[in-house]
Amino acid sequence: MGLESETPPRATPTGWVPEPLPPGALGADPSPSPSPVTAARRLPQPPPDDVTAVIDALLAAAGAELGEASSAQLLDRARGLARVVNLAQAELSRVVARAETQEAAAADGLTGMRPWLRGHVGATGPEAAAVLAAGRLLERMPVLGAAAAQGAVTMGQLGVVGRILTADVWATGAAGGIDLPAMDQVVTDTITGDHPRTLTQVCQRIADTIDPDGPPPVDPTAGRFLRITRRTDGTRALRGSLDAAGGEKVEAALEAIAAAGRCEGDLRTRDQRSADALVQLADLHLALGDLPVLRKVRPQLAAVIQLEDLADPTGVAAAARLGSGVTVSSLVARQAACDADIARIVLGPDSLPLDVGRAQRLVPAHIRRAAEVRDGGCVFTGCHNPAWMCDAHHVVHWIDGGATSLENTALLCERHHTQVHHGFTIRWDPDQGRWRTHRPDGTEILIGPMTDTRGDPLPDLHTEDPPLFADRRT
Repeated sequence: MGLESETPPRATPTGWVPEPLPPGALGADPSPSPSPVTAARRLPQPPPDDVTAVIDALLAAAGAELGEASSAQLLDRARGLARVVNLAQAELSRVVARAETQEAAAADGLTGMRPWLRGHVGATGPEAAAVLAAGRLLERMPVLGAAAAQGAVTMGQLGVVGRILTADVWATGAAGGIDLPAMDQVVTDTITGDHPRTLTQVCQRIADTIDPDGPPPVDPTAGRFLRITRRTDGTRALRGSLDAAGGEKVEAALEAIAAAGRCEGDLRTRDQRSADALVQLADLHLALGDLPVLRKVRPQLAAVIQLEDLADPTGVAAAARLGSGVTVSSLVARQAACDADIARIVLGPDSLPLDVGRAQRLVPAHIRRAAEVRDGGCVFTGCHNPAWMCDAHHVVHWIDGGATSLENTALLCERHHTQVHHGFTIRWDPDQGRWRTHRPDGTEILIGPMTDTRGDPLPDLHTEDPPLFADRRT
């Protein structure tokens, strides 16, 4: 039965069947080695008794009822648990560093403690690297290690110290006769003293003392990178790194645009304002046309949409396709069709091109200049963005029969242009000679204390602006 289940020996052309070679013999098939993932699935042994006692105590503490605890009791409990976390992380780092020195991970078929931590305890790559780096740091800085063993040092603080006072810096200090124990004591006193927030500056000062020349000069731009990940719904995720000078330039540009875009009642977070400023920066340069030519064509936004979908003011999901292949709603295409140098290919019911960026759909320069004189900037109530940050918006969309005229043109910044295409409306009030803005529910946006004690709107006290040019005939 057992022999029948084995793989039969291979026969030669003459019919002779060779005897199988014993494992390890020359010419024998190599025995398959377990993969790191398989090795990591080895059933673990119970932890030592002292660690087991700690786990049992923490499990008991985790089940405590907190409903009747006072604020002071909750804070005291949090403070004690924070020390427990520091103790556990410091001890884990110490054990992992020792295990790395002894190549203990080889017992489980792994090459080091970083893959062991990932395979056995589910740590991420950065988490595993941080634990090992902290353990090595505590070995070369015994004073700091003693404080960590008392639960007085967080994992983040160990990361700060290790990033600045690297093993190379410490070795340079040892070779130069620097009093490293004194430096170790200074770092520990900073962490456990009254000014732990100065840890970065203190460590940098020590590094400069040990090695005044610093690391060899490198190109500061060599570490720059920007990764834009396109999600399935067309949104983008950005991840990157800039050198000090480059980051300062980008921050200055974005902050200038974000500050200019602030208006009354702006509830956006700082992150949202920065993201809007980045899009606005792209809009400005695309509109100026000063970007490098790519394949004999200026950078542009292309959107393909069926004519009937573009004409639908209610919005059709996934009706338009951008140049990258991402599908967006018809509202996005309608907004893009308002202004800017945009390549549009509008298809009719037979899928034949009806219009490829017709010039009369764009607001010409003389009408835009007139709108800038009339509006002065974004006409959305409460916004004070200047004219150079605004798009020329068709109040009645071109596809709906709206004319490209001064009466049908309004200046809107990028943020409010988007909102007008998603429910908000603007309307020219000929009696008052100004624009009015309404929410999606139809209520008007009013600035200032414009209601009486009953909450009813006060009479409109707006006075008509004087004419731009006085009539000299009178």
